Amino acid sequence: MGANVSSIDTNCDDGLNYLPFKPKFDDIPEACVALLLSYLDPPEICKLSRINRLFRAASSADFIWEPKLPSNYNYILQKLLALNVDDALCKKDIFAKLSSPRSFDGDTKQVWIDKKNGGVCLAISSKGMAITGIDDRRYWNHIPTDESRFKTVAYLQQIWWLEVDGDLEFQFPEGTYSLFFRLQLGKATKRHKRRACNYEHVHGWDLKPVQFQLTTADDCRVTSRCYLDNLGTWMQHHVGDFVVKDGTVPTKIKYSLTQIDCTHTKGGLCVDSVLICPTSLAKQLTSC
Repeated sequence: MGANVSSIDTNCDDGLNYLPFKPKFDDIPEACVALLLSYLDPPEICKLSRINRLFRAASSADFIWEPKLPSNYNYILQKLLALNVDDALCKKDIFAKLSSPRSFDGDTKQVWIDKKNGGVCLAISSKGMAITGIDDRRYWNHIPTDESRFKTVAYLQQIWWLEVDGDLEFQFPEGTYSLFFRLQLGKATKRHKRRACNYEHVHGWDLKPVQFQLTTADDCRVTSRCYLDNLGTWMQHHVGDFVVKDGTVPTKIKYSLTQIDCTHTKGGLCVDSVLICPTSLAKQLTSC
């Protein structure tokens, strides 16, 4: 019986030694790798695409990237940005194009998609809004800065009547979105290559709160108030949320920042931009 067992073990070893080939990592079918990658988010896919040629080739499959693109990507590319989309351009390349901010409307607005979940984000510069008294340099100035994505902000020296208004018509995908004003008290400067802030004109914000307002064409109306106290720090002030129920038609919204109590002056405020993003991303931002 012992001899029989020994004979069986020897035959098994010999069989393994004479396999026609040894399995390799690259022998995995490309379609299987692509299917695996489709369950991951874009940053993870791009990271795994650097493993080898197989993963790099599999990561370009259109069926991976199609669900990760927003439903309105053709609207953004062709109608909004006037970019010609080559039929040979793969969905991965389209995602890469849209994940970087793209300017439109005279460089007063930018649109991009979140690199992790493909959510559509939009920013409107101070030059893309109506600001009462903006043309009178006694009250307002546009000042250059590297701290804004638009490289310039509107700086208020002093005024009695503060009113900043904006409106937008944009085809958002279905979902819930949040709107923020990006503001700072004080003028940022540099001293000895270090950031500093000039508070010379900052006054009046502790007497009355500012009012933020958001309205949409479907009768959504949100009003919020808060005192500004973020000296030397940029803050995203949450105005409100709105819901897009039909992603095939443009959504019309209006928004404003006001402090129209004329019993006192106020000044030293930097108005950078308005940001609109999916509410799921809003948790990453600071609100008042």
